[in-house]
Amino acid sequence: MVFLRWNRPSPQEQKACLEKSGGFNYDPKYKGITSKAVSQLKEDKELSEDGFFINHARILIGSGTDTYEKGKVALKNWRHFSFDWAFVDPATPIQRGVKFCVCAKNFLLWTVMPLEIVSVDEKKNDKKAIASFGFASGTLHGHLLWFWLAGEERFSIELDEKDQVWYEVLSFSKPGNFLSVLGYPYVLSMQKRFARLSTNAVLKHVSA
Repeated sequence: MVFLRWNRPSPQEQKACLEKSGGFNYDPKYKGITSKAVSQLKEDKELSEDGFFINHARILIGSGTDTYEKGKVALKNWRHFSFDWAFVDPATPIQRGVKFCVCAKNFLLWTVMPLEIVSVDEKKNDKKAIASFGFASGTLHGHLLWFWLAGEERFSIELDEKDQVWYEVLSFSKPGNFLSVLGYPYVLSMQKRFARLSTNAVLKHVSA
């Protein structure tokens, strides 16, 4: 089931979407593996043999603890998903097991896409002054593109040993079924476009 609306989806419509959505639309054995390093995912032969593609972007957004903390707040408040054409309810808690909707306008219609948070990771080493925060969500039956897309996406902020702050988007996905193969290049281009725009949104927040 794909949830479509002519107007910007209301909280009630998003709730209805979640109530009608099913479980994860990809193999449970892959649930949460975006918590691993991107190098491990790229070397995972089983993942590639099952038809999944890796999409990865890592962008330097500044330096220092203050920038890192602002970046973390941006993720917790879904600033990376705050656009005129796409949004997540900013009150959605970042907790494992929480279901939420991504609402996006494609051409004339809004699509309401159900997902579930599969992992939340936060690490801090005061001695080395490094830290990271991130979370990942997986697609559910009823996701746009349950027909087009199955997989997981992780967003994270990292303060490294050089005091640099990085924003990272990592996902693995594949066409939802054999009929969606022709449209999958368009979906990949949408993912790359979103990575650029979400980076700009996070940059705007940490620069304010």
